[in-house]
Parts: sequence; structure tokens; C-alpha cells
Amino acid sequence: MELGLKDKTVIVMASSDGIGKGTAIEFAREGANVMLFARREDKLQEVQQQIKQLTGRKAEYMAGDITKATDIETLVSRTISAFGPVYALINNTGGPPAGTFDKFADEDWYSAFDLTLLSYIRAIRAVLPSMQEQKAGRIINITSSSVKIVLDNLILSNTFRMGIVGLTKSLSTELGQYNILINVLGPGKILTDRVEHLDTIRSQRAGLPKDEFQKKVKQTIPLGRYGDPDEFARLVIFLCSDANTYITGQTLLVDGGLVKAY
Repeated sequence: MELGLKDKTVIVMASSDGIGKGTAIEFAREGANVMLFARREDKLQEVQQQIKQLTGRKAEYMAGDITKATDIETLVSRTISAFGPVYALINNTGGPPAGTFDKFADEDWYSAFDLTLLSYIRAIRAVLPSMQEQKAGRIINITSSSVKIVLDNLILSNTFRMGIVGLTKSLSTELGQYNILINVLGPGKILTDRVEHLDTIRSQRAGLPKDEFQKKVKQTIPLGRYGDPDEFARLVIFLCSDANTYITGQTLLVDGGLVKAY
């Protein structure tokens, strides 16, 4: 199916691993111009090489810090210089530390805000002029299944991920006149380093070996397994493609049916 992404320019944040990497690869498969962004240049180079091997396309990359406004501004500028106007922004970042309310001071809350919410706001602000000029664009804000049902021991993430939902719903109203569609995607148990890290913490708290803990978790998922990043990425591709012309302001989960809430 022709999805209309060939030669369109896409920025994928936190794309050196996990969901971001899987999403970048899928965009390249569809012929998009992909700009990678993450902290570690060596990891970005590996992804760039992998994309070349798998798709024949050359992705560009920039190493930087998603919590630094100047890095985000430079990223967008370099993307436009390399590929032309930005068509799609995939906002993605690792989550803040796990812990309960009593574990965190003001500086922890400020840091989590910078990482989880303000970074998305800054990236959207930076790409909007390009999208508004084209009168077309797609923005995906990747969050967590916690936007539907909060997760224990993740109060920082639970708090600020919900802010992204409010941001997205508000912007869908403001940006509709420019044909810019914006949506939230919440991954459930997708096999990433962060999920492995959180499972390690939770298995220790439960007094179980991690493999036994994960076996129990899989029993609560209707599909009986964790998801792969490329499965998540395919929904990102659909929402950013010409196949989607009327879905905006929505929050969708990719979780194998794990969350029972509406």
C-alpha cells in the first residue's frame, strides 16, 4: 500500500534504541527522509548504518540533549537544511526515575517536567512554522499506557505523561486549520531497555526472578506476550501517512489488550 511518505521529512526523537529506533527504521522503509536524534553519537551511527543496510536510504543524525532548547532548535534547523520542510515529528523520550511520592524533591519534579513534557512542547514549537507553511503535518507524542491507568511506583511519569494528553487535545483544536494532525500513542509492554529496567525493579520488589515475573505479566496480556518496537512503529506510520486524514487529538494504546480501561 502506498502510504504517501516517500521523500517526506521526519524527525524521530530518542531514536538510538527501542521504540524510537524501530519507528525510524519503518519510516525509512516507506521512503521517508529520516533525521535521528539522541544523546549518544555512537549509537546513532549504528542506527544510521542499520537503516542503510535495511532500506538503502541514508538517514541523518544529530547527537544532543532533548532537555536543551538550543539543541532542539539546532536539530530542526539542520533537518530543514538537509531534507527540506518537516512533515512529521515523533516526540519520544525515556521516562523519569521510578519511585513513590516521598522519594522526590523539587529538583526531581523539575527534571521530570523538563524531560517528559517541556521537551515535547519545545520540539513542537520548533517544527510548527515549517508545518504551518506547508499547511500539512503530523505529530505523534509517545507517552505510556499510564495515561489510561496509572502505574505503581512511577508517580513522576504518571503526572507529566497526562500533561501530554492535555497538550495534544488542545493543539488538535488549534492546528486543525493547518491540516496538522496530532495524536498520543501509549506503549504497553513493548520490549525496550526501559521496560526491562522497570521489570527488574518490580521483580525485585515482588521477590521473584525477572523471568518468572515477566511470565506472570504475560499471563495478564490477552495476546500473551510483550510487543516488539516494530509493531508499535507500524501504528505511528499509519497515523503519519496519507491513509490517515481524519484522526487527530486522540490517545491510542499499543499494549496487546493489557489495559482494561476505556
